[in-house]
This record gives sequence, structure tokens and C-alpha cells, in this order.
Amino acid sequence: MRSYPTGPTGTRAAALAAALLLFAGAGPAAADDGRPDRDFTIEDPRITESSGLAASRAHPGVYWTHNDSDDGPYVFAVDSRTGKTLATITMRGVGEPRDVEGVSIGPDGHIYVGDIGDNLDGSWSHVWIYRFPEPKELRDATVDAVQYDVKYADGARNAEALMVHPKTGRVYIASKNEDGGGLYEGPAKLTVGAVNTFRRVDEVPWVTDGAFSPDGKRLVLRSYFSAREYAFENGRLGEDRSVAAPFQRQAESVTYTADGSALMFGSEGAGSEVVRVEVEGGGSGSGQEQEKPAGGAGGEAGEKGGGGGEGDGRGGAGRGAAIVVGAGVLWFALRRKRGQGQG
Repeated sequence: MRSYPTGPTGTRAAALAAALLLFAGAGPAAADDGRPDRDFTIEDPRITESSGLAASRAHPGVYWTHNDSDDGPYVFAVDSRTGKTLATITMRGVGEPRDVEGVSIGPDGHIYVGDIGDNLDGSWSHVWIYRFPEPKELRDATVDAVQYDVKYADGARNAEALMVHPKTGRVYIASKNEDGGGLYEGPAKLTVGAVNTFRRVDEVPWVTDGAFSPDGKRLVLRSYFSAREYAFENGRLGEDRSVAAPFQRQAESVTYTADGSALMFGSEGAGSEVVRVEVEGGGSGSGQEQEKPAGGAGGEAGEKGGGGGEGDGRGGAGRGAAIVVGAGVLWFALRRKRGQGQG
């Protein structure tokens, strides 16, 4: 298992250093050309705490998201061309969601929703995962969802990242801790009416969301001010590299585009922006090198193993703001997450 520096001081210093690099490397905002999978703003006034993103497999350019805690059993389909909500799905047959923090789509074409938040790190004996088929038509609907009970082999903990492997269908959870968390692997198949035990298989940094590439060969994990992309093989993390995550008000979500050519980074807050960042070697979910678009629209995701991450993180809130603002946002996020038990 890999290890990461521990301790609040080290974690905060690393996050502030990442903020310096992000501000230094921020580029111009992308033009709104009406194409899907570009920078967009979530227009729906009901979506004020978007805590997860998943690129639709059935509807190109559409992204599934959900609010944070205490919102109810709702999942929203948002069009990246307009930022408007195309469908609101109400899950039926599940308990009252407690702290929904992640969403992912499996190879079975089902949407998995992670009710996995626990900011008191052990106050809840179990958490839940909900599953329902991705709708073939985008319209408001109530759907029957399956509920799975989840526990961790090494005790309860806080988590915000739920990832379903796009080839094996296995579910993974990354726990969130200021001193570093763990990557947890679920059973080969989730079971209804029984406890599904997730076991720690690797160490990860502070994580607010994660996602697999469409080919399943890469896993991206993000935090408030940084992101890393890992090689993923045989259920384990491999070589990693930095990704140029954009500066956002409260960085909570990430997903690959359906073709694997880019990452989409989201944030909490009313009218929050989703920002596209090109990935090195992305495209068509193949993991092969693609020719970069003319005019510098491509962008390296950073040198492998590098600490800073340069790249084409385009658009995004707060570009060009003073460094001290970034430090203030980090401090506020830390206080909010600890004090309010949300996020």
C-alpha cells in the first residue's frame, strides 16, 4: 500500500501549495460554442450542493448529479449544452437519504448513488448505496431503486467518492480524511438484504470525489485544490500523475467525459460551474494518445508523478483571484466540513 504524509499541518500546507500552482497556471475561459461536454453552469436553482457527477452512457452530453445531505431521494440529469435540468429522478423503495456524496454508472447501465457521507468518522454503523437503471428517456420520473447496506472491514469512516468500475462492475469507495484516506473495494457483487463489506486495498490522499475512465484503466481522485490520475490494474492503484484541477468555490465532484477525452470538475454552490480539463492520452475511452485540437485546445495533464500539474484547466470560478482568497476558501471549507457535518 502506498503512504502519504500525515498530520493537519502537512495536509494544509500541501493544499495551499497546490492552490499557488493552480492560480499560477490558470488559463482563459473556454468559449461557449454550444457543443456538449464543455464548461457549463448548472442553472437549476434546486441544485445548490452538487456533490457528485457522472457522465451519462445513454444520453451524450448529459451529466447526472445530486445534492448533498438532507435533500431527499433525487437525482438530476443536466444538459452540458445549456446547463438546464432535463429530468429529475425520484428514487422509490429506499430509506431517507442521509448524506449523498457520490454517483457513478456501471457497465450494467445502472446508476449507483452513494449515501456514504459521515463527517463524524464513525457515528453511523453502516452507509448505503442505491441503484436504478439509467432512464432511456429523459423526463421527470419516479423509479424503483435497490438499496444496499455497506460497512467497512476496519470500522466506520467518512467518504465522498463512489466509483463503479466500467468493466467489472465492482464498486469502490475512497474515504476522506485530512491525514489521508483509504481505497475500499466492495464484494464482486453487491447483495440485497445482507451487509456488503468493503475492504481497504490501498492508501489515498484527501479525496472529495473520484471516477474511473471509460476503459477502466485510470482512476482520478480529487480534493479541494488538486487532483491525481492513477493507473488502475487488477483492482489496485499504479503509477500516478497530477491533473490540472481548476480552482472552485468548494471542489466536490469529478467525472470523465463519456469518451474519456477530458475530465469534468464540479463544485457545490448555487449556479456552480462545471469545468472541462483535457487529459493526457484521453479520447474514445481507449487510453491511446489522441491528436490535440488545433489552437492549443488540448493540454497536458501534468508530468507523471509531478507535484504541480500544468494543463488546460479552462473556465472555472475565481480565475485570476488573489492567492489569499484561495487560502481563505480552504480554511472556510475545512471549518464548514467539520462544524456542520455536510459535504
